[in-house]
Order: sequence, then structure tokens, then C-alpha cells
Amino acid sequence: MRLNWPDRSVTVLMGFMLVLAFSGTAVAQSRLEQGQAAYERRDFRTAFAILSELATGGNAEAQNLVGTMYENGEGTELDSTAAAEWYEKAAEQGHAEAELNLGVLYENGEGVPQSNEQAAKWYLQAARNGSLLGQYSIGLMYRQGRGVERDDKKAAYWLSKIAEKGFAVAQVNLALMYLAGEGVPADPAKAVELFRKAAERGHPVAQNNLGLLYRDGRGVPKDETLAVGYFESAATQGLANAQLNLAQMIESGSGVPQSFLEAARWYRKAADQGEVAAQYKIGIMYRDGLGVRQDRDKARAWLELAAKNGNGEAKAALDGL
Repeated sequence: MRLNWPDRSVTVLMGFMLVLAFSGTAVAQSRLEQGQAAYERRDFRTAFAILSELATGGNAEAQNLVGTMYENGEGTELDSTAAAEWYEKAAEQGHAEAELNLGVLYENGEGVPQSNEQAAKWYLQAARNGSLLGQYSIGLMYRQGRGVERDDKKAAYWLSKIAEKGFAVAQVNLALMYLAGEGVPADPAKAVELFRKAAERGHPVAQNNLGLLYRDGRGVPKDETLAVGYFESAATQGLANAQLNLAQMIESGSGVPQSFLEAARWYRKAADQGEVAAQYKIGIMYRDGLGVRQDRDKARAWLELAAKNGNGEAKAALDGL
């Protein structure tokens, strides 16, 4: 039996077309790299000229970058609507970063009507396509019930995926869920483990929460000295609640030598940031001259501020001032 082979002219033509396609792809990739390099060196006009041409041709990476440039006003006018349009073109091709970016615009109502539902839709797509920020964002949406029905199990699922990769803020949120037993079995020891990982990365909320756990002996043996250390780490980063907690430990001499002077210093820092309990405490210290020069006018000012912010103890203290 004689086999029928394709006409040689057809074979040659197909080969030629494949060469052209490969050549075109190589040229497009080279142009994309040129555009990316121009963007990295902040030559935005050159970058925009190159990338917008590629984006018009359907290149998803270029479409996402053009969207970014419109969003930031880099090499072109600032135009959130145009940014959303380009992000959507790339997102429809499954570009994870564009899906995330489009979700952010919908969440903030920039360039598109504000819609938590649309934000959640695109965050979920980005998460499924491997975007770490997409996984975190949809985890929060499920946790808070924004744009989707609240589902702590789904929240824990997505937050755990990114927490495993060392994302500190996800570790903090997941730790809080383990403490409360929401979406996962209650497990204070697991919460401590996650807080510790985030604290080691310098996350102040994790440090403060670890301080609370060590102070109260929850999930760990009670250790006021360690608690003070964690509070101080977070307080020096400017976390107001940690400054309040540290001041309370110093004032009472728990885990650290007592010092009204140091306590007043940290109360004042926290009070300046709006920590209501600290506003009350610094008012009392000015009233009684503890760690500061006695000053009833300053005492009244701080107590009035604390009372205005809803502190009942401050209202009672004002009556006797």
C-alpha cells in the first residue's frame, strides 16, 4: 500500500509560517523587555510608547503595565477609567496581577463604580492564579463578609495559603482566628506560633499580641518580662496600643522596674495618637504629679479629651478635679 504524503509545497509553507510566528513572538518579547526596562529606569514616556503598542496588540503583560501607568499618571495622563479598561483586558486573559489590580479599583471605586462584589470576584480569580495579595485580599473579604457571604472556613483557607509563605499580616489574621476558634479549631498554641513568626518579621501587631498572651499566660506560660519585651518592640515602632500596654507594665513594675517617669512618657506617646485609655492615664498623672510636674490645667485638658472620647473614668475624675 502506497502512503500519500503531504504536498511538499504545503509543508514548506507551513514551516515558513511557523518561523514567522516564532520570529514575531521573539520580537514582541524583546519589545516587552525594552518597555519594562524603560519603566524600571523611570523613562516613562519611552515605556508607555512601547507598551501601549504591545497592549493594543493583545499582550497581557503590556496591558497590565499600561493600566498601571494610567493609574499612576506615568508617561501619560492620570486616568483611572483607562487603567481599569486595560486591567480588565489583561484580566480577561488570566493575568493574575491585573486581576488583583482590577479588584483594588473596584474596592476603592476608582475608574469604575465601587463594588465589593466585583472586587471579590477579581480577587478570587487572582488568588486562584497564584497572586499572594489576591489570596490575602479574598481571605479578608470572606472574613469580613464584604462582597461575599461571610465564610470563616474559606477565609482561613486563603489566609493559611499565604501565611505559609511568610506573609506576616496574614499570619496575624490567621492567629486571631485560631485564638477565637473562628473557621478553625480554637488553638492558642497555634496562634502563638503564628504570632511569633510574624513578630520575628517585625510586625508590631504580632509583637503586641504576643505581649498580651505572655502577660496573661494564654497559650504560653505567663512571663511578664517577655511581655514587656514584646510590648517595647511594638511600641518603638509607634503602635499606640503597645505603648499603652508598656506604660501600664512600667507603672505597676510588672516585668520591669517601676518608673512613673517612663510610664508617663509612654502614656503621652499613646495619648498623642488617640489611645483613649492613655489620655485618661496621662491626665491622672498630671493631676497627681506622677512622672510629670503636677499641672491641673493639663490634667483637665487630657481628662476632658478622654471623656469626650467616651472614657467613663475620665468623666468621674473631672467631677473631682
